[in-house]
Amino acid sequence: MPKTKEIKNLSLTGYNDLFANTVEQPTTSNTSNHHEIGERVVEIPLEELHPPEFHPFNVFDDEAMERLAQNVKQYGVREPGLARPRTEGGYELLAGNRRKRACEIAEIPALPVIIREMSDDDATIAMVDSNLEQRETLLFSEKAWAYKVKMEALNHSGKKGDKHSHEIITEQTGESKTQIFRLIRLTELVVGLLDMVDTKKLAFLPAVELSYLSQVEQTAVITAMESHGVKPSLSQAVRMKKLKQAGELTVEMIDEILSEIKKPIADDETDLDMDEDKGISRFRHYFPKTYTAQQIDEIINNLLMEWQTREGLTA
Repeated sequence: MPKTKEIKNLSLTGYNDLFANTVEQPTTSNTSNHHEIGERVVEIPLEELHPPEFHPFNVFDDEAMERLAQNVKQYGVREPGLARPRTEGGYELLAGNRRKRACEIAEIPALPVIIREMSDDDATIAMVDSNLEQRETLLFSEKAWAYKVKMEALNHSGKKGDKHSHEIITEQTGESKTQIFRLIRLTELVVGLLDMVDTKKLAFLPAVELSYLSQVEQTAVITAMESHGVKPSLSQAVRMKKLKQAGELTVEMIDEILSEIKKPIADDETDLDMDEDKGISRFRHYFPKTYTAQQIDEIINNLLMEWQTREGLTA
């Protein structure tokens, strides 16, 4: 049995220290015979590592990637990726695609990975879990698709036990049940609207309401937004959703709703008039003086919607 090293500070320990006695170095680039070896850590040439067929997590060549590449070039890869063998040869890289890209930029030819035999469902769960744990920031679209595919994998694999799949995700992420299902609703958005959510050109809650529209109707929303230079407010999105549910929504209605001229707030007196019209003046003292009536109205509306969903009162 090889001697083990005493490691006093795991947070600062590099990959070579952790796996000095367990790393295998392939003698050939042909790795098709690795399927029989079992779980292990191996230095795999980058060209043999392939992203999953569906991978909800983006890899950007941004400043963060440049910093990671410089770190990898200076210190090496400190934590191995996770991969499973592919029947057509090579490996499916479930976790470590950012590290792989950093190696490419740093001109490092191989990536240390843990090789593990896994079913499709297990691979999906491992991919989501590892990325949720390791990535500091995620886009709305990344969370949405990650939660959706993990929930489907948990339900299909039967590994959720007595818990609901959303309860497992709640425990892992700290997100509420309501927020998890709202995020998953975003996967029903057309690409154009989902991109707007990621780039903060469309607010989250209006986007959730718009997800109930058909693709044709959502495309009409994009057209109207561009035509009138506006963003749908929450109240407008809710109106379109209700019209859709009633079977009354048309492309012309969408354009009409989004072309509405919002009354500007000229001064405190105008704001007070709007407070009285909306019936929210009694709530004014709960908010900073700089908040407009529209902002207060939307916050109250959002809170009531969350309460409605939590109490199961959604129509």
